[in-house]
Amino acid sequence: MTAEALPTLPIGRTCPYAPRAEHVRLQEQEPVSKVTLPSGSDAWVVARFGDVRTVLSDARFSADRDRPGFPRIGSQDLEPAERPASPFPKMMLSMDAPEHGPARRAVLGEFTHRRLAALEPRIQEIVDEHIDAMLAGPRPVDLIQALALPVPSLVICELLGVPYEDHDFFQERSALIVKQNDRPEDAPNAQRAMQELAGYLDGLLRAKEETPADDLLGRQILRQRETNGAVDRAELVGLSFLLLVAGHETTANMIGLGVLELSQNPKARETIQQDPDKTLSAVDEMLRYFTIAEPVLARTVTEDVELGGQLLKAGDGVLTLSHVANRDPEVFEDPDEFDVERGGRRHLAFGYGAHQCLGQNLARLELQVVVDTLLRRIPGIRPAVPVEDLTFKDDAIVYGLRELPVTW
Repeated sequence: MTAEALPTLPIGRTCPYAPRAEHVRLQEQEPVSKVTLPSGSDAWVVARFGDVRTVLSDARFSADRDRPGFPRIGSQDLEPAERPASPFPKMMLSMDAPEHGPARRAVLGEFTHRRLAALEPRIQEIVDEHIDAMLAGPRPVDLIQALALPVPSLVICELLGVPYEDHDFFQERSALIVKQNDRPEDAPNAQRAMQELAGYLDGLLRAKEETPADDLLGRQILRQRETNGAVDRAELVGLSFLLLVAGHETTANMIGLGVLELSQNPKARETIQQDPDKTLSAVDEMLRYFTIAEPVLARTVTEDVELGGQLLKAGDGVLTLSHVANRDPEVFEDPDEFDVERGGRRHLAFGYGAHQCLGQNLARLELQVVVDTLLRRIPGIRPAVPVEDLTFKDDAIVYGLRELPVTW
């Protein structure tokens, strides 16, 4: 396969309802194939469900982003010695065993079912407040700005203990950070945004060290003092950054896409309205169907391994096409159909293996509350413009809608 055959892979995507002929061809003919990234470096792309799970769970595939050969996108596709210094220490998503396990376990308790159950009434309150404002205001209204962004932003701010009045600051910077940055001139913007966000979080944590509150960051400060006798602020800055950006960008984009789908799919909408117990199944189907985040699922081969009939050599970069794998007909019947009764959580939208998303159940809960509340309070919600006029985030590493004007 030549680079010209796949000019937009692995990131670029158009409308999710567009024909998928190239994806089908990949799965059927070249499930593990070599491509050239926009920067000119090569990487393998993996398109079948089973092969993607192998890459994400086999120790011969490293998540360490500082390992030579790790596949990076666009102007970020530089070897460690050539890249600007990161303002953050190595984070969980870039750790391999044995350091990954302790880092993950340190924060895993923050996302237990007990903690999420205690948070659910507040999530419901936040959703209702924003829907109240939508109903009281003029139409059409941009659902992304009115609901999809503020709900997960407020939730993650309250969970972490970040002042919500600063949300414009971190939303603007996280938007720059998650841009694909194909153009070299874009890289300094992302780097500057990371530096500014790191400085903000460092100041926030300094204040919290003086008087730790009963929030996630406050509890991490106390845990570190009890365990190590001191606080590793740099580590907590990295954790804060990871959770703050991932905790609102992904869920916000998923809300927009999910509401768009339900507004266009009367059968799915009516199924949920008649039986709200189906909402969680519908949420997982949204996650499978859209699969919005991918670059976190990149790996480097640490020793020669055969996969999908190809020999991958140590040092090769690998990009898993989870949005393609989540429509693998060998795993999902009628994969291009949106079926809220499909059931199960077998999809790869949250990754797989040791690095599977920490906050996946929080994301499910937020999506469930938003969907149930919207369909109950604004059952006639629909796009105010033709779907073909909507603009999708083809230049971002977290896929979604730029805006979604809605009316009812």
